[in-house]
Amino acid sequence: MPATDPPAPAGRRPRTSVIVAVVAALAVAVSGGAWSLRRATGDGGAAAPRDGAVLDVAAVPGATAGATGCAGRPARAPRELRGMWLTTVNNIDWPSRPGLPAEKVRAEYRAWLDLAVRNHHNAVFVHVRPSGDALWPSEYAPWSEWLTGRRDGRGPGWDPMEFMVAEAHARNLEFHAWFNPYRGGQPASVGGPGPRLDRLAPTHPLRRHPGWAVTYPSADRPGSRLYFNPGIPEARRFVEDAMLEAVRRYDVDGVHFDDFFYPYPEAGQDFPDGATYARYGRGFADRDAWRRDNVNTLVREMSERIKATKPWVKFGISPFGIWRNKRTDKTGSATAGLQSYDDIYADTRLWVRKEWLDYVVPQLYWPIGFDKADYATLLPWWVATVKGTRVQLYIGQADYRVGERGPWRDPGELDRQLALNRRHGVNGSVHFSATQVRADKLGAVSRYRRAHYAGPALLPPMAQLPAAPPAAPTVTDVRRTDGGGVALTWRGSGAASFAVYRLDADAAHLVGTTRDAAWVDPAAPPGRPVSYCVSGVDRVGNEGGLSAAVTID
Repeated sequence: MPATDPPAPAGRRPRTSVIVAVVAALAVAVSGGAWSLRRATGDGGAAAPRDGAVLDVAAVPGATAGATGCAGRPARAPRELRGMWLTTVNNIDWPSRPGLPAEKVRAEYRAWLDLAVRNHHNAVFVHVRPSGDALWPSEYAPWSEWLTGRRDGRGPGWDPMEFMVAEAHARNLEFHAWFNPYRGGQPASVGGPGPRLDRLAPTHPLRRHPGWAVTYPSADRPGSRLYFNPGIPEARRFVEDAMLEAVRRYDVDGVHFDDFFYPYPEAGQDFPDGATYARYGRGFADRDAWRRDNVNTLVREMSERIKATKPWVKFGISPFGIWRNKRTDKTGSATAGLQSYDDIYADTRLWVRKEWLDYVVPQLYWPIGFDKADYATLLPWWVATVKGTRVQLYIGQADYRVGERGPWRDPGELDRQLALNRRHGVNGSVHFSATQVRADKLGAVSRYRRAHYAGPALLPPMAQLPAAPPAAPTVTDVRRTDGGGVALTWRGSGAASFAVYRLDADAAHLVGTTRDAAWVDPAAPPGRPVSYCVSGVDRVGNEGGLSAAVTID
């Protein structure tokens, strides 16, 4: 998935997985002493930018206009997912080091969420199962050493997953739990257990079921690591159960995989599953087709089991950006790179066509104009692939490449890619990774934030998920704050969150979102009357009716 190594050429993917992050705090005392809005963990939502900028939604695919409008004018809100991956493996993003005190770990996580809020994101993708381990107390996996600093399976004495989900929701960020299904251990070269089972935690399932373990590449090769064997049905079911444990126990909004299923090929090394194929081949004459079917089965079963457990939880995958090249398959893309269908047995197009996924996030980690894998070529291929399905298309953006040679030395590359996304009707973007978003190398993040993320956005609703648009709220109070902002409170039931619109000359524009029944507009225009409307939103993005407009002189 999102890479940790230097970017690979088109014939080879960048190595390792990643995910995400979320948001920040606000405490405002309201003038007049009638009431105050205070949250120790944050204001519960995304606020309008301090300079009062409102995102122009005219060019945003999925922008909505309220059916009845606000004071007779249309209510407009961008509809797109905006997120970043917060990676735990190798402590790439978080925690900054293994074995930190709990309060330090929590403070770092809150800071990542604050960053997401400042960038007007509405989702985070957090790495909770990087290597057959867990960032929650699990009956199926040992504690992650990237959190605890130990490989003995002992826990940290608190529940990070419960904390992470609650903190994300307090800031009105979706929490997508990011899992690596088949990875069983890190290579020794990066400090992990390598290919030796006896270096895994005593409770690691591969120690208990050594017949499920596969070493690839061979143990004498650098980077050799352990995998759960995708061809063994019992191993696949166990991996599914381990991930579904988190779905059952926590209020996650999504289940997320990256591009790691079968490992990326190493020169002169075949994945050693001959004995497994002989036993479980199920009549497949072609081992490659059998491997693809193993991955397809995992994806299909996870889709079915997630929806049977919690129908509202989204399921999405972030695959390598090339399915097949046109020279191999006339329905493929005009590219010349590694092919996920042939090289890592991931039939990503099938998953979309079968609608096993709610969203897909292809990793388009190449610049516009790159001859082997042109961003401007791959983007319309993916747009055409999801067309006619209910699968939403988000794009994995390569923030980590900013500053590299060639086009990536131009701070406008990502800005242009996001503009191209909008022209093609893409439903959103996920940025790899949180560290690069914070670094803002060359000012590239600031540039695309001003152009594309100037204000908050609502998530695009998914027609296939249970819908319950809330009734219109009733605004109960509106007043100026000591700081010159405007504070609103309202009553509303049945909503997972609320959207606040401010009336401007032409329309009412979205200026904030929150999970509370109160919100402060810090950028309210001074010196003139200001009007607002509020709507409720269900947990999968369906918006209810707008409140009556309220005005403060």
